[in-house]
Formats: sequence, structure tokens, C-alpha cells
Amino acid sequence: MRGLTKARKPGAFSRHMFRFIGRRLLVAIPTLFLVVTLAFFMMRAAPGSPFDMDRKLSPEIERNVLARYGMNKPVGAQYLDYLASVARGDLGPSLKYKDKSVIEILRENYLVSLKLGGSAILLAGLIGVSLGVLAAMRQNRAVDYGVMTVAVLGVCIPTFVTAPLLVLAFASKLGWLPGAGWSDGALINMVLPVTVLALPQIAIISRLTRAGMVEVLHSNYVRTARAKGLSEGRIVRRHALRAAILPLVSYLGPACAGLITGSLVVEKIFNLPGLGKFFVVSALQRDYTVVMGMVIFYAGLILVLNLVADLLYAALDPRVRLG
Repeated sequence: MRGLTKARKPGAFSRHMFRFIGRRLLVAIPTLFLVVTLAFFMMRAAPGSPFDMDRKLSPEIERNVLARYGMNKPVGAQYLDYLASVARGDLGPSLKYKDKSVIEILRENYLVSLKLGGSAILLAGLIGVSLGVLAAMRQNRAVDYGVMTVAVLGVCIPTFVTAPLLVLAFASKLGWLPGAGWSDGALINMVLPVTVLALPQIAIISRLTRAGMVEVLHSNYVRTARAKGLSEGRIVRRHALRAAILPLVSYLGPACAGLITGSLVVEKIFNLPGLGKFFVVSALQRDYTVVMGMVIFYAGLILVLNLVADLLYAALDPRVRLG
């Protein structure tokens, strides 16, 4: 973990937390600046214009439209104007969706992705950790081999395969669940997309948990706990699990960000109005401001969740302090 060093004294987490957060925020500013810069010039380098898909405009009208959005200026001037707007908290208007700002579009769509992603990561965490612990406690037995086989399949089979298969089985054939649609976040509409999003994460989390648990269960302090007569369940709950999930904490930061911002495949197949689908549609339409806004949102979310992961890592491991 970046920014984590060995502690000289226990309890140093509270003493150094705010200093660590301040340093991470100082690092986040140039990181966001670099992301914005790269995304801006990559979008401008792509062929086409936001207005190419509209009916052919007369030269005079086209000049007026470009002037309206400041796109008649040199690229360098457009870049500086955009940085100034972002610094004021203004991500600009959409170039394709009339009378809507980027902030409004994000506000209208992020709740769908947040609900889906949050439900998926919660489900994946509960099932993945449980399977990983079970496999570690039955190491090199049938249960262990079965869990790891399922985990490998979960990692190898992509969502664009599992999603149509589940729709075919549970929506088309059995008719138990709707095959698409959001319906204001009704539980029955969320079952299939949340399951598709959670399956790969269950596979990864179970493998990480198993690896950490196997290592911890062979450590000296666990052997000491067994020698004192503690039950295996209590050893796992009170001693082993906390140390075993440390690698998982590092993984969950970017994983949560990826799920919360949505999956294009899942949102496309199930026709969900989330950020993932909106991002790609806006990119294809050359809606520069919307794409830039979503890039900033995604980058900021990753930075925040990685910070939370570092803080949680230090809280779980007393040997580590925030340096």
C-alpha cells in the first residue's frame, strides 16, 4: 500500500490520519489535472465533431454554434477555458442534450449505477469472503477444489456471456424475472444485472480471501490460539479473518469505483439508464463535455475510494501506521 509504513508505536493511526489525508489530497490535485489534460486532448484529437450527426448546417449557423460553445477558439484557449470552468465547479453544458448541464446529467444517472454497483459489491463481498474462508478451512479437499474451480470460471467467463445466458434462462425460458428495464429500481428488475455484476467479483474476492486465510491459518499466533484450546470458528472470527482480508481491502477501492460507475455491457443488455451506458453513448456522439465530466467523476471516485482503502487498511492492521 502506498503511504503506509511500519509503526513504531500502537495507536499511531489517529495521530497521523489527518496529515496523511492532507498529503493524499495534495497528490490528488495534480493527478486529476493530468487526467483532465489527457482526456481533453484525446477527445479533441478524435475525428469528427459533436455536430456532425446533425443535419447539415449552413456555414453561418455552424460558425454561430461553434462560437456559442467556445469551439471556434484555438485548442489551447479552449483547454484553458475548460480548466477555469472546472476550477469553479462548472463542468459545462452538454453539446448534444439541449438545456442540460453535465452536472444535471450526472445527478440524474449516477443513482442507478450507485444502486446497482453498491448492491453488487455488497453481495460479492458477503459471498466471496464466505467462500474464501470455507475453502481455506478445507484446504486441498473437495470443497476447496470446488470453490476454486467456480472462482476460475467466474474470472474467465466475461459478463457479455453470462448476462445473455441468465436472461435466456430466467427471463425467456422460465419467465421468473424481467429481461430488461429499470422500473424505478424495483427489486425484481435488479436481480439479474446485480448478479451479473457480482459474479466476477465473487470469484476474485473468494480467491483473495482464500489466499490470505491460508497464510494466516499457518501463522504462529494461530497455532498458539489452537494450543490454548480455542475453537476453530472463534479463531477465524476473532483472529484470522481480520488479517486475511487485508489484501482484499486494497483491491476493493478501484473495484467499488468500477462497479459504481457502471458497466456498459450490463447496462446495455438490461437497458439501464446508468453512467456506463451514458458514457459510451456520449463518446460516440462526440459530446465532449459529458465525457470529460464523467472522466473527472470516475477519477475522483477512484482517488477517494483508494484513500478510504488505505485508511481501512491501517485501521485493521495495528502493525501499520499512516506515515
